[in-house]
Amino acid sequence: MTPESHTTTDTDDLGVSPPPGCPAHSLGPGGLHRLYGPEAQDLGALYERLRTEHGAVAPVLLHDDVPMWVVLGHAENLHMVRSPAQFTRDSRIWSPLLEGMVKPDHPLMPHIAWQPICSHAEGDEHLRLRGAVTGALTTIDFRSLRRHITRYTQILVNRFCEAGEADLVGQYADHLPMAVMCEILGMPDEYGDRIVHAARDMLKGTETAISSNQYIVDALGRLAAQRRAQPEEDFTSHLVTHPAGLTDDEVREHLRVVLIAAYEATANLLANVLRTVLTDPRFRAQLNGGQMTVPEAVEQSLWDEPPFSAVFAYFAKQETELGGQRIRKGDGLLFAPAPGNVDPKVRPDLTANMQGNRSHLAFGGGPHECPGQDIGRAIADIGVDALLMRLPDVELDCDEEDLDWSESIASRHLVELPVRFEPKPQQDVMEKPGLQPVHHRRTNWQVGTPVPEPAPAAEPAAAADQAVTAPAAPQQPVPAAEPVGARRPGAWQRFLRWWRGY
Repeated sequence: MTPESHTTTDTDDLGVSPPPGCPAHSLGPGGLHRLYGPEAQDLGALYERLRTEHGAVAPVLLHDDVPMWVVLGHAENLHMVRSPAQFTRDSRIWSPLLEGMVKPDHPLMPHIAWQPICSHAEGDEHLRLRGAVTGALTTIDFRSLRRHITRYTQILVNRFCEAGEADLVGQYADHLPMAVMCEILGMPDEYGDRIVHAARDMLKGTETAISSNQYIVDALGRLAAQRRAQPEEDFTSHLVTHPAGLTDDEVREHLRVVLIAAYEATANLLANVLRTVLTDPRFRAQLNGGQMTVPEAVEQSLWDEPPFSAVFAYFAKQETELGGQRIRKGDGLLFAPAPGNVDPKVRPDLTANMQGNRSHLAFGGGPHECPGQDIGRAIADIGVDALLMRLPDVELDCDEEDLDWSESIASRHLVELPVRFEPKPQQDVMEKPGLQPVHHRRTNWQVGTPVPEPAPAAEPAAAADQAVTAPAAPQQPVPAAEPVGARRPGAWQRFLRWWRGY
């Protein structure tokens, strides 16, 4: 990809470097901005600078100075993902890859390399693979799902509720989505610290990322083999037995995509909503005052801080134009929800409330729109609500400015969210909602003046005291004493007696 002459750079400029000391000295070949390195420490600010310089679509450089376009406009992002005739997710047509500019060990290769999965396929193959995934998702019982989410929220909160302090990222937001997804896939026994750490390690791209990825792939491979031999009522079984006839490799790879994508997106979403609740007094006041529901708070977060900042990637199938830029066949483009959601054309006032508005880009669009977004919403909705119910006095245990983020082109992950609260007792995670113990009914309810307890049967003279007394007029007759052992009138009957003056 090389921008044409109507942009700020041209092919002849690629070998020209700014003089030492120039503010542009940190720029790459052709004066293009890099989406990595020192210049990209604040990608949000960089995106706005690119919007000012280039408009809705801007030329940038990935690692190793590989050229790419980043789509900054809301309408332009939607046009790209909704135009499969013009743009594909099949990276095998990407010009820098074909020309050898992208090496096998490129840091972003795991995100860009083509795989036999529905998110990289198109046409009939896409329909076959996507149909299997969506078909398996439709078998999920959302009532059962909500019960699973609620149970895991209680399990996780029980781990730290007595301590009076916690890290809501490492001890809650990073764990809840993985626990629920393992339940959905049919491998609840695999959930634990090991698989959470493996997923997080793989997403960070550390030196042990390959072994962490292999750990997850092996677990999913075992699961697929077990369900092919003996299907059960879970997502994996329905994926294996779907009429589309997925191979073992296709099943395993789709399980991996579903698990990791849902985990990362939902963990980020849950952490972002909790951070906003804890740091924005107005936001929390609206929740407490009933002016905003938790689902509305989640949608606001999806606008302000989408779980994925950018998605790798779309590729031009033909020469076209997007956002005033000439896009050549084989060019790569980043689908970018983060800058797209703050496009001034759709959000001129970023402080405006976006409650109830689901036109954000957080879950993509078009043929590759996230099929499991309702699961992510449910985990975030219940996860936030359950935590605030258990710990209503929870507060941030540091200055907001001290919060640390791990940022990459793909996402912005909150590293830690320390909180404090009054220690709380653990709860029974197996207790079913609505079946709490019922208090014993009182037998001595009364209206009016207190009534002495009935005297023993051996004292008949005191039997008259058993009658319900009330502030009646002196001339009113007093009812005869009830026989010893007679059933005492209920509260309603005693109330009627008092009301009528007996």
